[in-house]
Amino acid sequence: MRHQSASLPAVTDETAAPEHQRSDWQTLARLLPYLWMYKWRVGFALTFMIGAKMANVSVPLLLKRLIDSLTLAPGSVLSMLVVPLGLLVAYGLLRLSTTLFTEARELVFAKATEGATRHITLQVFEHLHRLSLRFHLARQTGGMTRDIERGTRSVQSLISYSLYSIIPTFIEVTFVLVILGTTFDASYVLITLTALVLYIAFTVVVTEWRTKFRRAMNAADSSAHSRAIDSLLNYETVKYFNNESFEAHRYNENLESLRQIRIKNQTTLSFLNAGQQLIIATALVLMLWRATAGVVAGTLTLGDLVMINAFMIQLYIPLGFLGVLYREIKQSLTDLDKMFVLMEREREIEDRPGATALQLSAPPSVRFQQVDFSYEPNRQILHGVDLDIPAGKTVAVVGSSGSGKSTLARLLYRFYDVQGGALKIDGIDVRDLTQDSLRRHVGIVPQDTVLFNDSIAYNIRYGRVDASMEDVVTAAKAARIHQFIEALPQGYDTPVGERGLKLSGGEKQRVAIARTLLKNPSILIFDEATSALDSSNERAIQAEIRLAARHKTSLVIAHRLSTVVHAHEIIVLEAGHVVERGRHADLLLANGPYARMWALQQEKHDEHPEHVGQSAPT
Repeated sequence: MRHQSASLPAVTDETAAPEHQRSDWQTLARLLPYLWMYKWRVGFALTFMIGAKMANVSVPLLLKRLIDSLTLAPGSVLSMLVVPLGLLVAYGLLRLSTTLFTEARELVFAKATEGATRHITLQVFEHLHRLSLRFHLARQTGGMTRDIERGTRSVQSLISYSLYSIIPTFIEVTFVLVILGTTFDASYVLITLTALVLYIAFTVVVTEWRTKFRRAMNAADSSAHSRAIDSLLNYETVKYFNNESFEAHRYNENLESLRQIRIKNQTTLSFLNAGQQLIIATALVLMLWRATAGVVAGTLTLGDLVMINAFMIQLYIPLGFLGVLYREIKQSLTDLDKMFVLMEREREIEDRPGATALQLSAPPSVRFQQVDFSYEPNRQILHGVDLDIPAGKTVAVVGSSGSGKSTLARLLYRFYDVQGGALKIDGIDVRDLTQDSLRRHVGIVPQDTVLFNDSIAYNIRYGRVDASMEDVVTAAKAARIHQFIEALPQGYDTPVGERGLKLSGGEKQRVAIARTLLKNPSILIFDEATSALDSSNERAIQAEIRLAARHKTSLVIAHRLSTVVHAHEIIVLEAGHVVERGRHADLLLANGPYARMWALQQEKHDEHPEHVGQSAPT
């Protein structure tokens, strides 16, 4: 791997997630607009939910009537047959209607749930692509994807737990309290309310205390996941240095930390569940004791006892899950908040208000005008770089590693903005252009080619997604890779593997060249475009590159000087300063830094004529 001390920004605190103190209500308020898109479905779902609870509450009332109907006076044979039969049918219909209302609610609201989830997930995905290169160089892919996964799942969990469990339970509690208060004395309402208040207070206090363990568990889980993903992505590096046991040891440390936190989490959960059941059991015993005493005293019927028991069972069974639901809702809010924080991360590079779209009918001129730039405030990379690429011409930038060559390409793509001077295309400052239009007219062949885990054809066509197969083949031929692809058993449908690891460095680079040639942009950047090729292929590709660069504005970044001898102008960079410029022959005659680099490389070439940049075997 090449040294990039001056080309890559260091990970600083600026890339870390911003601190925030958003409340749960603020997180819910952030979610509501996504649900409000389906306001009519929300209304229908709430109507069905109330209908289901009314039917559910009616069941114990009907059960009381059924029990009491079995104690009719002797001789009422017809009533003994007809009344219970009618009540049994009504009982069955109420049970059925409860299920039907519940299923109708879920059916109506499913589109809202899935739609809100899709909108949020898509917005996160689009926002991540708009964030700066600085963010993506500093991110931990495994942890970030885990946060997005949990955040997406939390949308469905929040809606499910709140609309299907919490709200229906409190509606049913309200109905039951009204019935108990109007049918019996106030003690029944008092016992029920006291139990509810104690239960909810205990649940909220203990769950809030447990939240820190859950957050620590999520952090440990994300850390372990990031460690595993990072190690697997760097599989070859692990093998190169025999560090399998080292990676396993580090992963085991994360897993051990996760195990200990999970044990603490489970211990506190057991305490919560035991306390909840104690409150419920005490309230249930008190209610049934009062009802039994009423039956014995003759003030209540046997049906009243059954009704009260049925009400308590219907109330306390869902309340038994309130702790779990509250904990899951709190966790879902935490996970959702993490995803919203990611969505709200400010983009480092923004289009200015009124930015215009770049429109080109011919190759443009590109000018770096006294450009200053640094990735970090205390370490400047470019110092007053002045570079002019005339329309349709090729300018090469050479220099040692870390001199700032690749930074020029990042600035031209506007991954970063210049901090001094200006970068202009046809006299227009790139900061006055929309990023999308700018990048449509720029193509790059990078040194470090990364491919999608898909077919070769897909990766070439990525340069222009609407290209025909004939166009893909033409680009592959121009990049001198068509014959290699045709010789493969699956041809253009051959999968390239994760990050293109099934191909050699030279093969990946030729795919990248084909992809850029297919895009056919007005401005071309070749960043060490042939560094992974052997001598014969390099010469052939160089000829194709020169042909592709004809009538285009091209910036060639190179370390090997033999690849830039045909450039219209060569710029020599040292530590971010332009120290020499001119054509190849003139620079050799000047006997300056360029001539010394040329002599050194020629000496190395004479010592190693087989070329050190040979392609790796497939």
